[in-house]
Amino acid sequence: MSAELQSAHSEATSVDALDVARCWHPFAQMQEYTSHPRVQIASGEGCWLTDVEGKRYLDANASIWTNVHGHQDADLNNAIIEQLGKMAHSTYLGLGHEPGALLADKLCELTGLDRVFYSDNGSNAVEIALKLSFQYFQLVGQPQRKRVIGLYNAYHGDTFGTMSVGDSGIFHERFDPWKFPVERIPAPTCEEFGGEVFASDMAESLAALDAHLANFGNEVAAVILEPWVQGAGGMLLQPKGYLAEVQKRCRAHGVHLILDEVFVGFGRLGPMLVGESEGVTPDFYCLAKGLTAGYLPLAATVTSEEIYEAFLGEYGEFKAFFHGHTFTGNPLGCVVALKNIEKLEAMMTSGALAETIANFEQFFRDLREALPDTFVLRQRGLASSLDLPAGDRTLRRGMHFCIALREQGVLLRALGDSILIVPPLVISADELNFLKAALLETLQDKAYL
Repeated sequence: MSAELQSAHSEATSVDALDVARCWHPFAQMQEYTSHPRVQIASGEGCWLTDVEGKRYLDANASIWTNVHGHQDADLNNAIIEQLGKMAHSTYLGLGHEPGALLADKLCELTGLDRVFYSDNGSNAVEIALKLSFQYFQLVGQPQRKRVIGLYNAYHGDTFGTMSVGDSGIFHERFDPWKFPVERIPAPTCEEFGGEVFASDMAESLAALDAHLANFGNEVAAVILEPWVQGAGGMLLQPKGYLAEVQKRCRAHGVHLILDEVFVGFGRLGPMLVGESEGVTPDFYCLAKGLTAGYLPLAATVTSEEIYEAFLGEYGEFKAFFHGHTFTGNPLGCVVALKNIEKLEAMMTSGALAETIANFEQFFRDLREALPDTFVLRQRGLASSLDLPAGDRTLRRGMHFCIALREQGVLLRALGDSILIVPPLVISADELNFLKAALLETLQDKAYL
């Protein structure tokens, strides 16, 4: 072994030993994690990540659905470097700054809303929307509006409010005694991949929503949903047009509509924002993940002037929204978000994003032709799922498949037996061909059938 390889191996061993000895990873049974081969990432470039031993991997899940323009994008890097020359952080508690003001103005332009409340992750963005909705109705003399209506199979985060409005089964059920009650309706169904819709139905979901609103509409504060795709639910697709029908019902009953676009926003499904693309202006947009192109933790809850004004008053009235985070409105996050949106708008105008989505649709048509019908495929935009054939979920086939896929130079993460494929928005046709070959090669192992 050369001196260079020995050095790399020594570094890898050191990092891995510290990881095993000291770190606790999210959504991981650590006994399982430490018993399987691990990957320690050292660097990234474009759609690729490189581990501490020098092996390259296609980042086919966009570092858990966040990466937009690839790793080490020069424009995004330079935006952060320029801001670092001025200031890394200044509190947003009682002070403002130019990056925060400019980004807020841009988000209002994109959403058709008027006010931005910053936080640092999607769970907090949703938590803030819920609290704002509840407090708003208290302030305007409708304190009876305490109910929330959400969808089955929803995931909105891991804080207590977001666990309550979500429906994530074993992820959160042990915390049921501490959650607040939520009314649930079935999610509408849609089967789609390769740019074609094969079946869709929203009738059952809308009928259930109508029934809840008829029974206690004046007690409902908000309806919350992930528009078009329930990501952590397994890339479950919704029919287009459903969102407008939900908004119509919310307006008729004076109920807030909260759109959790943490995953689906910023070009992931094609449009900048799903709500805007359907002509829907909700009462709250919850934004994160792709907001900063996967660079820095920043989130935003965007709402209307009407809701904002209900919180205005003399200090002694205690109408203010008592909520905040240490790194609220971090300037580095704001400047990289602004540059990300600028680049995304250029991609949409030039047709580059549409071309990438077309390539991804062809990728899925190719997979459909190559795989038996026992595999279920779902895809919209650059979000997708490849479900392994029905089998014993306790065998952890999805996890073992993703570990085996690393040998082919691909990083993916499974949700049960669903392989979620969510690449950066700049993935090339050649990289998709590489991914397809790696998937099909690994799927030849009968253990995954």
